[in-house]
Amino acid sequence: MKDFKTLFDEIGGTETIEKLVEAFYPRVYEDPVLSPLFEGDIEEIKRKQRMFLTQFLGGPPLYSQEFGPPAMKQRHLPFEITPLRAQRWLACMKEAFKESGLDQNPASALFYDRLMQVAAIMVNSPE
Repeated sequence: MKDFKTLFDEIGGTETIEKLVEAFYPRVYEDPVLSPLFEGDIEEIKRKQRMFLTQFLGGPPLYSQEFGPPAMKQRHLPFEITPLRAQRWLACMKEAFKESGLDQNPASALFYDRLMQVAAIMVNSPE
């Protein structure tokens, strides 16, 4: 039987997710377009993001175990997510990929492609 590696495994697992989240959120909070969407405890927001990304990439279903199915589009409906905000979110993520070294991983392109799909789905308001 052939071993199956998830995208979570391919990018380096928990350690890489941790580096990515730590590189990502300072950018989001400094971005004038995105920062109004992020209120509350940054540590809790980062914890949820780590759990979500772990599950999203095929790791343990940490997010669902605590919060139920991700249903990210529904969970984000209270927030005005415009095409510009989706683009800025992706730009912050791209910069975080570079800072964390994830951009050097061959699996990063697939991961980023999946994030682009998520960003497009999340848009719920015009500019």
